Amino acid sequence: MNNATESFALLPGTAGSPVLLHVPHSAREIPASVRDGILLDDTALKEELDHITDAHTAELAALAAGAAEVTPWRFVNRLSRLVIDPERFPDEREEMLSVGMGAVYTRTTQRTPLRSADTDPGPLVDRYFHPYARAMTEAVADRLAVTGRAVVIDVHSYPTDRLPYELHGEGPRPPVCLGTDGFHTPPELLALAREAFAGLGGTGVDSPFSGAYVPLDFYGREPRVSALMVEIRRDTYMTEPGGLTGPGLAPLAAALTALVDAVSRS
Repeated sequence: MNNATESFALLPGTAGSPVLLHVPHSAREIPASVRDGILLDDTALKEELDHITDAHTAELAALAAGAAEVTPWRFVNRLSRLVIDPERFPDEREEMLSVGMGAVYTRTTQRTPLRSADTDPGPLVDRYFHPYARAMTEAVADRLAVTGRAVVIDVHSYPTDRLPYELHGEGPRPPVCLGTDGFHTPPELLALAREAFAGLGGTGVDSPFSGAYVPLDFYGREPRVSALMVEIRRDTYMTEPGGLTGPGLAPLAAALTALVDAVSRS
């Protein structure tokens, strides 16, 4: 997989659906040309992928899409976030640069070297980040044009125990963390999510992770674009750090389906 246009997929939903399920961190694939720039040996890389990958979140989104009353659209990253992280700012605005995790990571989850410290992120950003961002922007623009609104629901997972790279991991780690944005997450959307996930052991807001992904062309300026990040604690549905799914996957899929249906009806 060397072509940037093959590194992500837009999976169509029902024409009238405003919902776009965004799955940015579920894949483990790393092209050979990118692997050459990573310092870890194969064993260490596998361990890092186990920790950094939001395992099975693409499957979770697919289950929800398949069961929804109105099929949502899905935008799925097919490459590991160790290639590029499409949800980072590609410049100095990104606070995760302080731990070597901007758009192109130079440090691992343990804060050890992943790439050489003098790595130029430009080639990877040009090859993978910008095409991804353009395609996601076009997907959101299409939902706006067709339905008059777009609702981006980010599907993530996070480890039960805090990892060293986390800048704000000292707070609660609920079964489901709902990440919000002050401009793009209306109270009504947050309330629908709280209700949808209420039966899964509890929800929290913006801890240990906050924010929600919106393409930069719309960020802070287009109120018709709503966004919410759904962060699922991994012990609720899988064996950590990178193992198989368990019985918790089905109720999570049902809850995500309920959220998609509620948003579609709202």
